[in-house]
Amino acid sequence: MRRTDRLFELIQILRDGQLHTSAQMARRLAVSPRTIWRDMETLIASGVPVEGERGQGYRLTSQITLPPLTLSEIELEALNLGMAVVAEGADPELQGAARALSARIEEMLPGHRTAPAAGWGFAVFPFADAASGFPHMPVIRAAIRARTRLRLTYGAPDRDPVPRVVRPLQMEYWGRLWTLTAWCELREDFRMFRVDRIETLSDTGEPFQEEPGKTLADHMARFTEGPDGN
Repeated sequence: MRRTDRLFELIQILRDGQLHTSAQMARRLAVSPRTIWRDMETLIASGVPVEGERGQGYRLTSQITLPPLTLSEIELEALNLGMAVVAEGADPELQGAARALSARIEEMLPGHRTAPAAGWGFAVFPFADAASGFPHMPVIRAAIRARTRLRLTYGAPDRDPVPRVVRPLQMEYWGRLWTLTAWCELREDFRMFRVDRIETLSDTGEPFQEEPGKTLADHMARFTEGPDGN
């Protein structure tokens, strides 16, 4: 498993908000606890809201957001993407400006959060990976707002692409990695898709209504209540 894939899997493990020891996660991913320690340090340095330490365990805290009166959702998305682009540039002055802006954003976060040493959202996933998913974002955002189904083909390193129809619910940002949370009509369950691994995407124009057990609130409640054994 590539390190970027392992980091993504670790985020999925931690999403339930429960405490997970490095030994538990190491067994699940077939790596050593030392590897998990290094991965946790990378996630924390990248601004992913992970708390914990060696020997005690780790958990994912509430997602990082900015006050809604300061930035809208789409403005925050544009800012995140812009900082990632500039941070990859060759101009040291612009790189410094992007990191300074990152530090200023950190100052606006709740007091219990401290700024990561390397700045917010610059260290985990290669920019080229995230950039491959950028063309899909306008379609996904529009479908979330309009509550229309998406038809997509999703690939993974170890299996062939699978066509699906999904109900898009939410996009999230994990230190350069964007994900789509959706109700998958193929699997009849919630699924999280890495946007950079979506190979084809189209809006079907077919509206969907909120149904019990298929909403974003249901998805969040599942993680709040803890693992369901699947």
